[in-house]
Amino acid sequence: MSLKLQVVICSTRPGRVGPVVAEWFNSFAAKNSNFDVELVDLADFNLPIYDEAKHPATGIYANEHTKAWSTSVASADAYVFVTPEYNYGPPPSLTNALNYVYKEWNYKPCGFVSYGGVSGGLRSAQMAKLLVTTLKMMPMMEGVALPMVGKMIEDGKLQSNPLVDDSAEKMLTELHRWAVALKTIPR
Repeated sequence: MSLKLQVVICSTRPGRVGPVVAEWFNSFAAKNSNFDVELVDLADFNLPIYDEAKHPATGIYANEHTKAWSTSVASADAYVFVTPEYNYGPPPSLTNALNYVYKEWNYKPCGFVSYGGVSGGLRSAQMAKLLVTTLKMMPMMEGVALPMVGKMIEDGKLQSNPLVDDSAEKMLTELHRWAVALKTIPR
């Protein structure tokens, strides 16, 4: 059974390093997992602050940006959110994107590649894990943290190391295990 993993770039701000981190992880996952991998950039969806009249649980969407986001989210079996840390939490763009749809997220696993300063974005990932559980998602305990990420980027590419690679492999293994298991839940 071929399962689809979306690697989601969560920062939408100008000058972000999220695409560099996500491109590294996307390539790593394509080579080191049993997933079909797709890179998704939240910036491409241009989601305003939630603007649907109906609650997301209804699945009734009036706006084209919501319909496009719904289709994208629904197409995946698992997600890895590549996220920075803003004020000890996830960026508003990630929170907003999670809130836009509901059933499309249900019974799917997710992992986090977090980045930032000395904490490596760990506080952001921990807060986001609380959010995703309300969407009936299963967050992985395993994750990838990239402290002082700016020092890991050379010539526009993230330079990984064995510790980071090992963390990524472990998270991908668990993510696949959960994706297979959760696929058996009727939707």
